[in-house]
Amino acid sequence: MSWFVRNKKNIEESRPAYMPDGLWTKCPSCSEVIYKKQLEDNYYVCYKCNHHFRISGFDYINILTDEGTFDETYTKIRSTDPLNFSDTKDYPVRLKDAYSKTKLNDAITTGTAKIGGSKVSLAVMNFNFIGGSMGSVVGEKIYRAAKDALNYKIPFILVSASGGARMQEAALSLMQMPKTSAILAELKNNGVPYISLLTDPTTGGVTASYAMLGDVNIAEPGALIGFAGPRVIEQTIRKKLPPGFQRTESVVETGFIDVVVPRPELKSTIITLIKWFAN
Repeated sequence: MSWFVRNKKNIEESRPAYMPDGLWTKCPSCSEVIYKKQLEDNYYVCYKCNHHFRISGFDYINILTDEGTFDETYTKIRSTDPLNFSDTKDYPVRLKDAYSKTKLNDAITTGTAKIGGSKVSLAVMNFNFIGGSMGSVVGEKIYRAAKDALNYKIPFILVSASGGARMQEAALSLMQMPKTSAILAELKNNGVPYISLLTDPTTGGVTASYAMLGDVNIAEPGALIGFAGPRVIEQTIRKKLPPGFQRTESVVETGFIDVVVPRPELKSTIITLIKWFAN
């Protein structure tokens, strides 16, 4: 069955999933060798070419929130295996490996925090947990975090980083698209602001649902944003895609996102938006 074997790398393999160990690292864009502390001080952005490294969900929490104000919620929710799914691994084994590797409960972390002194409900996706895939736990925690924003009348901030729906949960993962969209519609109907931040990558069912439904959609420079990945599109249309296709800079031109914000300016931009909505 050679037709089933991929001859090209998947989108998740084109860039490092998270920061490697060691004192030095090489920029995958310009090959500059960077001292890790210098990179950390620059918000994990290459000072030479402005390449934004992929970072963890807790890195985004540290960058966006006021120090010491983040209070994590819904930490006891974990995925089950209702479909008895098995691919190259049984789903429970894949989950156990992800728990061990990442020390996370699933592909999203939720909580309340303060940003610029304003209380918010925050949800941040973790790409290093099974590719940030959207399963039942992701949908449920987004629903609850958005409900907290609705109940307390505070802004809802969601940081997306995902390869799409989790195939091991099949239709159950797809059901999270209308579930999350419905609660976000409630926020809109009640005048509660929702700010969506898209990072590299944001694709699949996540793009087709909550990631694109913000009152304001922000994206980091160079992020891959789209429904199907470039490899799938090229195989479908049998043509080579132009350089920069589905990257932030091309997506903003078509109106899918509102503004491109470099990582060092994210917090100040969100503070400005929160104040604007408050007025």
